Amino acid sequence: MIEVKNLTKQYGDHLAVDDLSFTVDEGSVYGFLGPNGAGKSTTMNIMTGYLAPTEGEVIINGYSILDEPEKAKRTIGYLPEIPPLYPDMTVREYLTFAAELKKVPRKDRKAQVARVMEELSITDVADRLIKNLSKGYKQRVGFAQALVSNPETLILDEPTVGLDPKQIIEIRELIKELGKKHTVILSSHILAEVSEICDTVMIISNGRLVALDTPENLAAGQGQGTQIIISSPADAETLESVLTAFAGEGKVNISEGSDGLLTATIDYEGEGDPRKEIVTALAKAGCPYYSVDVKKASLEDIFLELTENEGDVDYSEADEDDSEAEEEESVSSTDALDAEGDESRADKDDSEADRDESETEDASGEDKDASDKKADTFGDSAEKAGEEV
Repeated sequence: MIEVKNLTKQYGDHLAVDDLSFTVDEGSVYGFLGPNGAGKSTTMNIMTGYLAPTEGEVIINGYSILDEPEKAKRTIGYLPEIPPLYPDMTVREYLTFAAELKKVPRKDRKAQVARVMEELSITDVADRLIKNLSKGYKQRVGFAQALVSNPETLILDEPTVGLDPKQIIEIRELIKELGKKHTVILSSHILAEVSEICDTVMIISNGRLVALDTPENLAAGQGQGTQIIISSPADAETLESVLTAFAGEGKVNISEGSDGLLTATIDYEGEGDPRKEIVTALAKAGCPYYSVDVKKASLEDIFLELTENEGDVDYSEADEDDSEAEEEESVSSTDALDAEGDESRADKDDSEADRDESETEDASGEDKDASDKKADTFGDSAEKAGEEV
């Protein structure tokens, strides 16, 4: 279970996450959606402990990610958008290393590594270097490291990126299966994928939560229920008179195509599928038709309406602010390295000065010894001359 309470993240003047609160229940698959720059990745990074919030807290399976980060992280399996791989390791070496980092008991590591390689269908490349794998295989290796400790919670950022259609289907089925035993949060830009896999959908826009419900309830709440579309060669008046009874408080929208056929659209607010009753009514009225189709609101329709209602947001500016924040952090790191370099050079200069001073003292000592020796020689010569005299 995950509890996010009043989460806020600010980069300078830009508010990336704005007082965000939600709860993720156990044993469910949650889809996490939002436009680019809406704060989705920032929120996921805070939830996994990769980034500190400005305000608020995150409780992962009873542990605060801020106060008890090690305990909280042990219950999380995280697959970032770019998998954290070591290209010069083999797949087996890397997963064994990941299992060690995640505190998997030594006696269980070999079995856990074998299990995740089997689940992700990467056993056949177990002894190949990661740098020699295709993008799809690298993605699956990244997924495997998230699973190797058998965590209670899985947070997956774009898990099917780079996979071929067959692999995508396999991963979707795996995520569904994992959702029965784990809490799964899935971020994806493929909305049809989220609709197929997820029990619940969370949508954020401009750093705020704008929806948290099942896709069906979201459609009903947005007034985007079932649409009935009829194609007919009849006249507009006859078609409208028959369909008005099914339109409820709405109206029948009729348009004419280039082929001369009329297309009538009504928003049906009743229960079940009304096509049988519509076909019967058209037949009784002697109104010919070519087709009667049902269109339900898609997750794409809901997503667009919810995010557009939040107003126009300059997401490029948000991305720019995030980049500036990363750049500032990079500059700070560079400054720190420069400072260390300056200190090292200062130490080197001091060392050279000490060496020069030492050499000077040695030279002075040698000169003194030479003078003393010369004086002794001169004294001996003078003494000898005196004896001769």
